[in-house]
Amino acid sequence: MRAAFIDGPLALLAWIGRQGARAVAALVVIGIALPWLGALMKPFVAEAIFVLLCISFLRVDAEALRRYIRRPGVVLAATAWTSIAVPTLTGLGCLALGLDKTAPDLHLALMLQAIASPMMAAPALAALMGLDATLVLATLVTTTALIPVTAAVFAELFIGPALQISSVALGLKLFAMLAGSALVGVTLRRIAGPGAIERHSERINGFNIVVLFVFVGALMESVAARFIVEPLLAAGLTLLVFVQFFLVLGLTVALFSFAGRDRALALGFMASQRNTGLMVAAVSGVLPEFTWFYFGLAQFPIYFSPQLLGPLVRRVTAKCVPPELVTKKGLP
Repeated sequence: MRAAFIDGPLALLAWIGRQGARAVAALVVIGIALPWLGALMKPFVAEAIFVLLCISFLRVDAEALRRYIRRPGVVLAATAWTSIAVPTLTGLGCLALGLDKTAPDLHLALMLQAIASPMMAAPALAALMGLDATLVLATLVTTTALIPVTAAVFAELFIGPALQISSVALGLKLFAMLAGSALVGVTLRRIAGPGAIERHSERINGFNIVVLFVFVGALMESVAARFIVEPLLAAGLTLLVFVQFFLVLGLTVALFSFAGRDRALALGFMASQRNTGLMVAAVSGVLPEFTWFYFGLAQFPIYFSPQLLGPLVRRVTAKCVPPELVTKKGLP
């Protein structure tokens, strides 16, 4: 009885984990269809983000970083572009358009999105599409390490009093979250060992996706209602999030074309996938409803990009995804 009670949920988690990017895309659909679930989970977004960060640090393989640490030129350039250039260009663009005065909630959403570091799932998404996941991982580590400082600076420069907490408090909260989750994740990795993590990777993937639903569900709570009540606004914002996604992706690919198509595309997808959940957790979810709505829509291009663009990317790079990357790495 006890074995069945334990084995059943573990088998379910493993099955969910094997679905990979399809399961994550399904979360978006479920969150839109069942908004009452999002309302229930909204108070627990910060805790869910912390758990997701712990899982991500649990799965960071230091050995995989050595190749780029020895020759860090591309990583440093990508870090500067992602952490400094993207938020600077976004901030200047918002000010030039006067969004801070005419549409302050949209300005806040765009700036928090630009300030955020790339998603912790970016290396896995790169692997699923046959791109250079190691380069993405190396750049992700450096940009994440900088985010407490860069977020505080850019929040002070471009957001100011529109943010409910001070820029210094924002930086300190980000540092505390990242340092705490890194400590937990690395400690668990040392205790369990890389071998055990590999053996249970499908179950870890499944648990990760279940926890991710807390964040996705909370963001999707008002999406369906907004499309019904304000269809033109919702459609316009949906277009905006896709334009913003592909604009950052395209600029990054063009800028880093010198490094080769594979690396440029990998960095493009990384730079366009911003970890808005980290920013939501850092401000304790105290955001205007419009900003929540924008963040919900911003998940569409992120979670559907493997299905929409994966085959195209594989044709362009003439590179297939190794099966073990899909089955073992999943979505961290």
